[in-house]
Amino acid sequence: MVLFGTTGEETSFSAAERLATVEALLKAGIPASRMGLGGGFPALTDSVALTRSALSLGLRHILLLPPYFYRDASAEGIENAFAAILDDVADDRLRATLYHIPQTSGVGVPASVAASLRAHYGEIVAGLKDSSADFTQFQAFRAAAPDLAITVGNEVDIARAVAQGGAGTICGLGNIVPHLVRAMLDGGDAEPQMRAVLSVIGDLPFTPALKAILAAQTGDAGWLRVRAPLRAVSDGAALTAKLDSLSRPVAARAKQWTKARPARLRENPAA
Repeated sequence: MVLFGTTGEETSFSAAERLATVEALLKAGIPASRMGLGGGFPALTDSVALTRSALSLGLRHILLLPPYFYRDASAEGIENAFAAILDDVADDRLRATLYHIPQTSGVGVPASVAASLRAHYGEIVAGLKDSSADFTQFQAFRAAAPDLAITVGNEVDIARAVAQGGAGTICGLGNIVPHLVRAMLDGGDAEPQMRAVLSVIGDLPFTPALKAILAAQTGDAGWLRVRAPLRAVSDGAALTAKLDSLSRPVAARAKQWTKARPARLRENPAA
């Protein structure tokens, strides 16, 4: 379970708020081994402080954005920034997953940087999440750093990524159509259905729409709350009805698939 990724509005929450959430979940009985935490700030000192605090609470997996804002940063500069974080944290317990989502953050993780960091730091740099939605980019990461656990954020790519050596997925739709994600992880032919699910959200802002669906699915209106600059989406019930009409046959096929063969469980490098 990755707390405060993009769907969790990572950059809208302070380090203190993120850590308070971790502490609350630990008190509720969620093991630290089942949690990863979104990190990475424009200020390297903030990234170091959050990572150290998370490690002190027993978490090991941190999803690290590159320092964003300076969009003209060179590959060498991005590598230097990650290296400074890892060197200052200086803890062999850490398992960092680099986070590549340039269309949102404005700063990507070059494949050469991922490869160099893995070569230098070994298993401390455990993985990379590719949320570029560009499958050729995933393939470039795999080619440059085959020892890294590469996950995808684009749900339609899950099955083909796993088939080409990917480690699985860290994705938003696992919150609302987990059976569909499971089917794709297990090699089921569910890509058309996943595309149909994404078409339901369409041009709506992804995070508010997903939370509106969660509110309708759970009956908990608290899911509707998002932080500015995001704004709540109000038609969660209508979106959920469309999803239900799509999901029933897929859920049945996913159940049959699971019975037919054991589920292939993969460790999520950031959870």
